[in-house]
Amino acid sequence: MNALFLEDISRFRVREAAQPTLAPDGVLIRISAVGICGTDLHIFEGLANYNRDERNQPIPLASRHQVLGHELCGIVEAVGAQVTKCRPGDQVTADQVLNCFSQKRSPVCEFCDSGDSHQCDFAEEYGITGLDGAFADFLAVPETNVIVLPPDFKRTEGAMIETLGCVVHACDRVEAVRTRYSFDGPRKIRYVLILGSGPSGLLFLQYLRNVRNFDGEIFVTARKPAKIEWIRKFGGTPIDVTKTDLAAEILERTRGEKTHCVFEATGSGPAFEQIPWVLRKQGTVQLYGAGHSGVDIGCLTPFQVLEFTIVASAGASGGFDADGTPTTYRRSMEYIRGRKIDVECLISHRYTQLSQMQQAFEQDSRAVDYVKGMLVLSGNN
Repeated sequence: MNALFLEDISRFRVREAAQPTLAPDGVLIRISAVGICGTDLHIFEGLANYNRDERNQPIPLASRHQVLGHELCGIVEAVGAQVTKCRPGDQVTADQVLNCFSQKRSPVCEFCDSGDSHQCDFAEEYGITGLDGAFADFLAVPETNVIVLPPDFKRTEGAMIETLGCVVHACDRVEAVRTRYSFDGPRKIRYVLILGSGPSGLLFLQYLRNVRNFDGEIFVTARKPAKIEWIRKFGGTPIDVTKTDLAAEILERTRGEKTHCVFEATGSGPAFEQIPWVLRKQGTVQLYGAGHSGVDIGCLTPFQVLEFTIVASAGASGGFDADGTPTTYRRSMEYIRGRKIDVECLISHRYTQLSQMQQAFEQDSRAVDYVKGMLVLSGNN
């Protein structure tokens, strides 16, 4: 089969690879669509490396090449003898995290036991921690990790389930922490600010409006005209930070109250400098974006003084259904199928060949009209 190997920082090459071996509980997936995630871009650019050795030191890409890709959709090519959840021809996506259940560990770690499987003590991740990912013709995963999709589900939507699942989990984390201001408490959240209008920012907006039915005001920062139109369409109030001072705008629009909850979805270090001026005392900050380079730890001093609650999230944990299906992924699939969340509109760039990924990562991802890139393999459906 063909696979796309990241052989060094910012250097892809398509080459032959062995087709994955099918375990008795394994599902072999012929990949039909793969999303380009911000995590993929960080690894490509050398800003992150999650492939670690036994001493927890990063393994250079030049020493161990990686196949990225964890936002996927595909068709079941073959199944192991023990598999009962799916069969060849089914359309599926998959949880990219190998947890205690998918590794058949006993006893399971405390995180898997509580449904927080993306924090598994023994976790490995396809396309992230060194395990070959979905930028390839085939990927084999344990049955536990598979989510069977309806036959009429678009493959591009299937590849966005993981992205939405991470947003759903992040919102669940916010609601699980009881703070001064909450969506269902005596002091209700009335003003929300989403920093960033990339794929995750727009998904947060849709989730809060269409799933959570939040009827307060949602401000969303933007730098591009196209994003401003999407924000309005999804029921948000855009703030063009290229033309206005964010803190002054929030102060005026909330009549001095500021916002009660901030979703940080930019991964930008300077965002920390803005948060103390736009968030009410004892408000909540949801740290979703990754990276945040270029800031000193001293930026957190105002967070301490104003007693902000910081809620972090990573991945799409959320427990398992009775048949072992990851619950958050199943919920995300249902939100998309029920048209509560529009994920198709976020795909601004589409590709049909692995060989196009060098341009996608190196050039297109920086384009002014780029929102989300998606590899859609022709014939693999």
